[in-house]
Amino acid sequence: MTHDHDLVLRPTEAQTAAALAPPPGRTGGDLVVETLRGLGATTAFGLPGQHALALFDAVGRSDLHLVTLRTENNAGFAADAYGRMTGEAVPLLLSTGPGALMSLPALAEAAAASAPVLAISSQVPSPGLGGGRRGHLHELRDQAASFRDVVKSVHVARTPSQIPSVIAEAWESALTTPHGPVWVEIPEDVLRGETVIPQVTGMDATPHELAPRPELTAVAAHWLSRASRPVIIAGGGVIRADAAGKLKQLAERLNAPVVTTFGGKGAFPWTHPLSLQSWLEDRHMTDFLEDADVLLVVGSGLGELSSNYHTFFPEGRVVQIDADLGKLESNHAGLGIHADARLALQALLETVAEREDPAAPERVRLLLSAIETRLSTQDVTLEQDLLRSIRAALPPRSPSFWDMTILSYWAWSAFDAKHPNTMHSAQGAGGLGYAFPAALGACVAEPGTPVLAVSGDGGAMYSIAELATARQHDLDVTWLIVDDGGYGILREYMTDAFGRATGTELTRPDFVALAQSFGVPASTTTPQSLRTDLKKALSEPGPSVLVLPTTLKMFAPTHL
Repeated sequence: MTHDHDLVLRPTEAQTAAALAPPPGRTGGDLVVETLRGLGATTAFGLPGQHALALFDAVGRSDLHLVTLRTENNAGFAADAYGRMTGEAVPLLLSTGPGALMSLPALAEAAAASAPVLAISSQVPSPGLGGGRRGHLHELRDQAASFRDVVKSVHVARTPSQIPSVIAEAWESALTTPHGPVWVEIPEDVLRGETVIPQVTGMDATPHELAPRPELTAVAAHWLSRASRPVIIAGGGVIRADAAGKLKQLAERLNAPVVTTFGGKGAFPWTHPLSLQSWLEDRHMTDFLEDADVLLVVGSGLGELSSNYHTFFPEGRVVQIDADLGKLESNHAGLGIHADARLALQALLETVAEREDPAAPERVRLLLSAIETRLSTQDVTLEQDLLRSIRAALPPRSPSFWDMTILSYWAWSAFDAKHPNTMHSAQGAGGLGYAFPAALGACVAEPGTPVLAVSGDGGAMYSIAELATARQHDLDVTWLIVDDGGYGILREYMTDAFGRATGTELTRPDFVALAQSFGVPASTTTPQSLRTDLKKALSEPGPSVLVLPTTLKMFAPTHL
């Protein structure tokens, strides 16, 4: 008879000897690094600070690739992009207090975009914890509390023994659908102190799949199969789930037009006969979506931008698939399916009936024609030509990262991303300064692939220091800076709303000379020469900067 204890795997003598005599001089920092490597991490972003020196020392003695940026916020943006591009959890290494707090805007963006960033911060020495106010440098009353409402989960290690399990738990949380940033903190003395704990091996933190409930997908398939005017809204969840192929299959089986949200750019082929592209900020599109008798929303919460500023009110049935439970029916009542987009689309493909609708492509064509006619009555040829020039110069598989600036707002609606997961912006949380440091993270994720960053001159000033990072790591990034002398979109908003703008005009540097001072090639371009200049810059290895002095304007809003 076999007993449970007979099945326990016992260590060999060699394993026992190795465990009893771990390498000398190992610290809590080594436990962190060994755990990360055991979980599969190969790259980390961050910058050192006093309380985190033992952690960085351990990184320096390992084969973990460390990319250091010049501010914690920018390091967070780079990690965010690396996570978006690879789908992997990526460590962001931070120091206590001001360093940690500097990462908050980046972690808020990662949360909004479901990027799996594993933020690991030091803390003051253990005796200073718990509100004792011992006066340590960088001491906060409750550091983790500053992050609890921003990140997906918070994890704290207070002893060396806790480090492997805490990091594994955080790793699993970051990669469990929906992905998101997590927070880990470890006191300085725990990171610095020597440990007798054996070298960390055999780590596992496998995330759980989020499958749909079959009775819900059965109802959804029934509705879609019998719909007269089905339409699909595809959001960022389709990109994160790597479900673009399944989305296309379902749309073609149903003959259902598809519009992508700004976070879902590239989820559906731009020139497909059923593609409504991304013109969500247009009343023609809003009316078309409202007219659908069954609206399938995949991977979107139909928030402010995706609903034309909450002026969208669906008249038919709504089926909403989302991995974020809090987004289900948060804006519109319907059949909510809590699931990963890929698994839910697969379930629909297995149950939905093929639907004939030869008129669907013509309805799509007429809608896009109406939008083009509306734009033709406005003086926006410059903006449209710039996007066409960028699209022609940018290789189809190259990622692009867009800051919060007028040209980006145009790109959300009018730019063909060509492929899934190749166009990203900070429209989740809406912070300035995202594009360039995020593009650096993408360069690290996809070495040898040219990457484009697009910023206005105001947003560019948030990231100037990272020209040093681009040069130091010799990253293949081209930074296009549209220089209109200030915060152009805020100037436009304030002038329209109040008749004048306040605080929007900026003194700025000579961006070309400034980039060159970092050893980064730079030049000025024009709308007429942008296509040629950008193509040349992208084709040459290493970083480069193009400055485009021009003033742009937005297309007329339709939600007012």
